[in-house]
Amino acid sequence: MIQCKDCELCEMGTDNRRLFKCDPFINIKEPECIQKWQLIRLDMLLVTYRGMQQWQEKIAPLQDKIFKYMEREMGEIDESEKWKVDEEGENEDNKLV
Repeated sequence: MIQCKDCELCEMGTDNRRLFKCDPFINIKEPECIQKWQLIRLDMLLVTYRGMQQWQEKIAPLQDKIFKYMEREMGEIDESEKWKVDEEGENEDNKLV
């Protein structure tokens, strides 16, 4: 198995990062290249997930405040319209008698 650093489809960047020109659907040299691509993709997904998780942790307090505010507003709306429900209930009771 050839190493990526020895492959013509891999270039080393200025900051020692590897730049892959291989495409698992077009031009891979060995079957192990697909496994390496899978590992690279999993690593990219993990980095993205961690970034999203950190972002979620930053906005969690704001979300909590918004939820509490919305619950309070919904409660106030229900409270302000409670008289409509009570009046309708009384009218229906009077009609039945």
